[in-house]
Amino acid sequence: MISYSVLRRSVLVALAVGIPVIVAFMASAETAAPPNAVVYFINVKDGDTVTSPFKVQFGLTGMGVAPAGVEKPNTGHHHLVIDTTLSPEELKQPIPADAKHVHFGGGQTETMVTLPPGPHTLQLVLGDWSHIPFNPPIVSPVITVTVK
Repeated sequence: MISYSVLRRSVLVALAVGIPVIVAFMASAETAAPPNAVVYFINVKDGDTVTSPFKVQFGLTGMGVAPAGVEKPNTGHHHLVIDTTLSPEELKQPIPADAKHVHFGGGQTETMVTLPPGPHTLQLVLGDWSHIPFNPPIVSPVITVTVK
């Protein structure tokens, strides 16, 4: 028969080891995408010529928009990916925040973009409450705009 102190110690060790594993798993877990969710550009399309700065409006059907940090079913927030794409591995991790990965964690659905003259690629990626893309990813087609 196991003594109370041995049992207690075993439970404490299991908790000490298990809780960090559970927290790490939850922090990196992908949220399932609702069926038929689509993210798209409303006012710019592939091949457009624009003058910088220019407005970009984000469209979303099949789910709602909520700020980052708000865990609510079937909601997410926008990320604008400029002049790059996310690799399959990056689509399973929090989206970086830099000049090429612009976060709209406040639930914004449009922005003004300033880019130098020349061709540029744009893509929308919907992130969950923790900035991780959904599974499967909810992404727009990559479009190319030319800044004159």
